[in-house]
Order: sequence, then structure tokens, then C-alpha cells
Amino acid sequence: MLKALGRLERTRNIVILGFAILMAVSLVIFYAPGRSAGSIDPSRNTETVAKVGSKTISVAEIARIRQSYAQYGAQMMAQFGNRAVLDGLISKYVILAEAERLGLAASDAEVAEQIRSLYKDAAGKFDLEKYKQSIMDRYGDIETFENDTRATISQKKLQAFLNASVNVSDEEIEEEYKRRNTSFDVGYISLTTDKLAAKIQPTDEEMRSYFDSHKESYRFEEPQRKVRYIFVNTEKTGSKLQISEADLKQEYDQLAPQYKEAGIKIQQIVLKVARKDLDSQVEKKAKDLIAKLRGPDGKGTDAAFAEAAKGQSEDPDTARNSGFLLKPFKANPNKKAEGLYERAVDMQVGEVSDIPIRFGGNYYILRRGESVPKTFAEAKPELLVSLRNRRGYGVAFQLAQKIDARLKEVKDVQKVAQEFAAEANMTPAEMVRETGYVKKDDDVPDVGTNQQFESALTTLNNPNDVGEVVGIKNGFAIPMLLDKKEPRIPEFDEVKTKVADTLKQQKAKEQIEQKAKDLIAGLSSPGDIKALGEKEGFDSGLEEGFKRESTLGKAGAGEVLDDAIYSLKEGEITKTPIRVDDKWVILGVVKRDNANMATFGAERERIKQTMLRDRQSQVFADYITAAEERMKRDGKIKIYTDVLTRLEAAEPAPAALPGGLNFPNLPRE
Repeated sequence: MLKALGRLERTRNIVILGFAILMAVSLVIFYAPGRSAGSIDPSRNTETVAKVGSKTISVAEIARIRQSYAQYGAQMMAQFGNRAVLDGLISKYVILAEAERLGLAASDAEVAEQIRSLYKDAAGKFDLEKYKQSIMDRYGDIETFENDTRATISQKKLQAFLNASVNVSDEEIEEEYKRRNTSFDVGYISLTTDKLAAKIQPTDEEMRSYFDSHKESYRFEEPQRKVRYIFVNTEKTGSKLQISEADLKQEYDQLAPQYKEAGIKIQQIVLKVARKDLDSQVEKKAKDLIAKLRGPDGKGTDAAFAEAAKGQSEDPDTARNSGFLLKPFKANPNKKAEGLYERAVDMQVGEVSDIPIRFGGNYYILRRGESVPKTFAEAKPELLVSLRNRRGYGVAFQLAQKIDARLKEVKDVQKVAQEFAAEANMTPAEMVRETGYVKKDDDVPDVGTNQQFESALTTLNNPNDVGEVVGIKNGFAIPMLLDKKEPRIPEFDEVKTKVADTLKQQKAKEQIEQKAKDLIAGLSSPGDIKALGEKEGFDSGLEEGFKRESTLGKAGAGEVLDDAIYSLKEGEITKTPIRVDDKWVILGVVKRDNANMATFGAERERIKQTMLRDRQSQVFADYITAAEERMKRDGKIKIYTDVLTRLEAAEPAPAALPGGLNFPNLPRE
């Protein structure tokens, strides 16, 4: 059964892609309410893209389906490209061909009955004229709609035929329950080539030899430019600005309401789990408290919560404070809501959390209180920084434009820096910077990988050419060209670091599996794994309470890890390292808690139905895949690649995001 489930995971994407397309097509094209034929303008191109048996797939058919996704935006259009839609249509016609071959194709009577059931009036009667009008309005083609209805019925009959032979044994159900409900404390080491490469140092002789054999692969395909530029720091320029009290007050008054909050009041009850075997008791206690504190509307009074916190909470500081946190909580808008208190932000005032919150090994019950306003006096320090930065940005940009004009006159970076240093609130030495020879996509010191900076340099072709003002980290740059080198094969020293990195990666890939085996050989117990991984500089850890389909820290997640962990007894270590994507993982089970079979009876039927659905989907997918392969071998499926190539060439590429300066975000209405 485990092998069958493994195959299910590996082929699930095939099932999802083919049938998600067909289902979406059915819903979007056939049953989209209120759509008129005028809203779809499919291609009139009747060229054949593919043939499946006696059925043909035209450019127009693919175009019509893709256009149906346009209402969902460019991302959906990109996901279901021409090739994906074609694959879905081929699967559709393979299913229909198999149904016909086995005598399971939908009859005219079955199609008529299906249509009648979908298009009854309020009295339960079928109105033929209304049906025709509805299909014409929504789709524009009755024949194709009825053919697709026939295909849908045929597919269901074929699935029912195949599903009749699918079953799940009692032993498989029990094994699945055990796998789902057995938990482990797992020690692991995750070895990656990057971590191992950092420990490797190739010799100069090795690097030179490799470079001499691969010179062409290091060719610079684009010119390199070396520039000297004047830097204007926005913060330093802005620090000279005088911001009045009236300016700050006006800024405060214009803030959006959410920026006038110091945070929200939160009450909490903390129930600590002293030992792992007490976890269920503590959780039950938390649930009982929630049942008492939450009213029918999910809310509770601060007085009732305060009383419970004083008597029950095991956090002394907040318990003494009626359960309230010692200061208002303010969520960070730039971070994901992964912390304990972030979830309270979306709760209503007075609402008590509906379930115990497991965090840091303990259980929490939270109550959302009122918002706490931020006064003008409290907001002033932040407003001063924000307003000064924003105005400083504008002042620095204007100053950079003046510097640019002056540098184009005198062509002397040092002289211009001295002239404007006082106005920039910088020293000439701070303003004058110089790059090495750089090209597109290089990570330039103090600049980074910056498309705007790269673009500004491409206009510089002769020494002393001065570029336009360009935004970089913390300010603006005005570049002047010192030298330019045309495309060429570089000298060894110019790419020595890159050659070293390549060799390090190569050696790491060759050595990593053996390194993992050596680490296993040096282990005596699972409890030593985490410390050994840390000593060797690899990602490692001890994951407590691990269950199937969980993430094992930096080792990741997946069926391979789940199977390996489940196969280990308490105290065992994997005999060989496990390959997971680009990592080699060492595992050891410190503790194993086998599934509690007392609840198996209650879970049995649900597990059976889930396994049955998965297996039926797998059997159907395998069957259609085999049928499609057979039809290809027999020459019954033909794709006209020249037509498909032209179709894909005509597909527009996603639009690139526009470039621009990094203007600060303004928290305003």
C-alpha cells in the first residue's frame, strides 16, 4: 500500500493538470452566468493542432479555452498556456475514445436526460427554446456544448467502471492510521553542497588548470566599464533640514487611522506544559476555560478574563496585571503574521480565541482589547524621521541634479565633490567612490545588483563621459567613465573567485555523500546528531513531536523523509544518508510514540474513504496515461508541431515590471 501511495504522490500533478483544465473549462465556458457571446472573440483559425483518433483539435478550440481564463488575469493565463490546454484536450479525447472502445460512451438518451436536469424551469419542465437561447447566449454553439456534455458523462461511466475493481484492505487502513498518528522526536543533519563547499579550498594550480581548460565559458559577452561617481547620501543631506512643529502636526493629522494607533490591548492566560505526557490534560483545561469565557458571540468581558487570568495563568507578570500585556501590541506590517500575538490583530474587540493556541510548548488563551491611540507627542519621533527622510530624498535628488550638471561642465569628480560637500553635509572623501570593471548583473560594492545603475553606465562609451543621476543604496550616484573594455576572454585573476567557486561546488558534489556516510559512522546514538551537525557546520536539529507530512526543519519535507523516519525504531539511526532534493540527510529517532489505537475505530471509515478516493484517482490516471501511450504508439495521436510552434510563438510574454527610483513608502490616506 505504501508503494501505491508513493506512486500516487508522484503522478498526482498529472491528474490535477488534466482534470483541473477540463473542470475549469466546463465551469467557465458552459455555465458562466450572464455571459453573452459578444464577450468572447475566439480565433477563427481552423488549423489542426492535433488529432486523437477521429477527433481533431483546432487552434480555435485552444484559443477559445485560453480566452475563457482571461477574466482571471494574466497569472491564470500564464499557468494554462497553449501546451497545457492542448494536453488537457488530448486527455479528454483519449477518455472519450476509451469509453467508446469499452461500450461506455454516453447515449443520446443519457445526454438528453442530463441536459433536461440542468435546464428545468420553476415547474420542473424542460423548455427547449429557453435551453437553446441560454446556450447560445453563454457559449454560442449548441453542438459543441452537447458533445462536451456527452464527454463528461462518458468520463463518469469510465471512472465508475474502473472504480468498481478498486478496494482498500483492513490491514492497509490500519497501517495508514498508524502512519498518520505515530509521532517521533527526530534528530537530523542536513548536508548541502553549499555548506560543504565553504570548507573546501582549491589550490592555485587546480584553479589555473581548470581555467585554462574552460576559458571560453568565462568569456565576458558584454563590455566592462570602470567608473568614478559622486555619491549623495539622502539621510545626511536631509539631516540638515529644519522641521517645524507645525509641519509635524500637519503630518500627524494627515496620517491614516491605523498609523495613529499605538497598538491594541491584549489579555492572555498562559498554561504551561511541565511534561509531555501532561499535554492533553493542559489542552483540555484550556478548552474548558475558553468555553467559560466565550459568550455566544465569541466575546468575553475583560473583568471575567482578568479574574480567570489571576487564578489560572502561569505567567506572573501578566497575571498580576489582570492578564493584560504590559504594553500595547503593535503588529509589524512588514512581517508575516507568524507570531503569537499577531493573530489577535484580526480578532474583534472583546473576542476570545476559539481554540487553545500552542506556542513555544505551552498553551495560550487570548482576548483582544481596545485599540490604544497614539498621541501626537508619542508619534513625533517617528514623524520627524519619516518627514525628514522624505524631504531629504527630494532635496538630495535636486542636489544630485545640480552636481550632474556641474560635473558635465568640468569633468573633474574630485573638484565637484569639494564644491558641493558642505551642501551635501558630507566630506569629499565620502562623496567620491570608484568601481572596478563591472558589467551587467555584477554585484557592485555599495551599489549591489542594480538595473538602473547598469542602465546608466551603458550610455558611457568614452573616458570622462558623465551619466545621468541614478538611484542607488541610500542615495544617488552621478557616474563618470574612467575606462571601458570590450567583450573578451578575461585574465585568470579577474575570474579567480568565480573559478574557485565552481571548483568548490564540483568537489562538494563529489564528496558530500561520503561526508554524510563518515558522519553516520561517527555517531553512537540519535541524541548526538544535533551536536555533531553543529560542530561540522551543517544545518541540524532535534524536531519533537514530528508526524507524517510535517516539515523536518532545514531538512525539508516529503514522502522520502516520512518513510525513512517511520521505518526507524527508537534509538536507531539511518544506516545510509537519504537523498532529499539537493540535500543528504542523516536521521535518528530519539523517541517514538506509536499511534494510540483507542481512536482507530472512530477514524477508520474516514481514512478508508480518503484512501479509496486517492487510489481510484490513481488507477484512473494510470489507465488514461497507458491508453494515451498506446494510442501514440499506434499512430492514433498526432501533434502537428509546426502549428503548435507558431501558436506558442504568438503567445505574448509576461510584461516586465517598470523600473523606477526607490521612493519611500508614505503611510498616508
